[in-house]
Amino acid sequence: MSHPVFLGSSSSEVIANRPAILGCPLDVTSTYKRGSDAAPQSIRISSESIETYCPKLDRDLSDYPFADLGDLRLDGANLEAKLSEIYNNILNILDQGGTPLVLGGEHTVTLPIVQAFKKRYNEFVLLHLDAHSDLRESYEGKTINHSTVMRRAVELIGPQNLIQLGIRSGTREEFVWIRNHRVLSSFEPGGEKTLTRRIDGRPVYLSLDLDVLDPSCFPGVGNPEPGGWSYQLMERFISFLSTLSIIGIDVVELVPEIDKSEVSSITAAKIIRSLLLVC
Repeated sequence: MSHPVFLGSSSSEVIANRPAILGCPLDVTSTYKRGSDAAPQSIRISSESIETYCPKLDRDLSDYPFADLGDLRLDGANLEAKLSEIYNNILNILDQGGTPLVLGGEHTVTLPIVQAFKKRYNEFVLLHLDAHSDLRESYEGKTINHSTVMRRAVELIGPQNLIQLGIRSGTREEFVWIRNHRVLSSFEPGGEKTLTRRIDGRPVYLSLDLDVLDPSCFPGVGNPEPGGWSYQLMERFISFLSTLSIIGIDVVELVPEIDKSEVSSITAAKIIRSLLLVC
């Protein structure tokens, strides 16, 4: 039986210096609405409803080859083993010269990816888009989960290499940490220059939690938060990414079952199409 691939995929093998989609359908530590493990396949199926051409970027996937490596098998093992599987596969993509574009799954997938990048890069910026800060020291007695993932990541790369955008939810302690380390920035129209100065020419790893978008345009997430980004602001941000050195991306936390209209899955597919065109 054939499996769906993302629109316009050129190969099932890594292409040097080009993006490689890898599905990481992890949904183990989610604590509200589950189902993000269905996201990679839902996004691929929804991509069939959009065109390869992106008017905003004036670019077409037919001119930008990329690979779709399918999904990892992450069932039947404990969390540590699943994260190790993600880590090893990201290292493999990097060793072959590819640029990982991971489809989650819950946000915990970012931790082993950052661990892999830390092994290959002396320094890089972790650009984190999210409604939630994910900076808790622990959550429900556990130190590795979707609510602690950025705290664990920053322990690896240092707070000077974390930039957060779109954050509008977290504990008091998390926001004290954010203020003390000055990791939170904004991306309103005209904010590109400020963000460029903060990045200062360093390579960038992008972690995109789709609940950064407002629920009015993207309801299909497990933990929706009002007051988020518009789709138009996301388009502007992706255009800005084309000016940066992007070394990898993850897109996480779509829960397709929540949005029966499939608009969220289609929107996610359009975002990923644009990301493939700028990295």
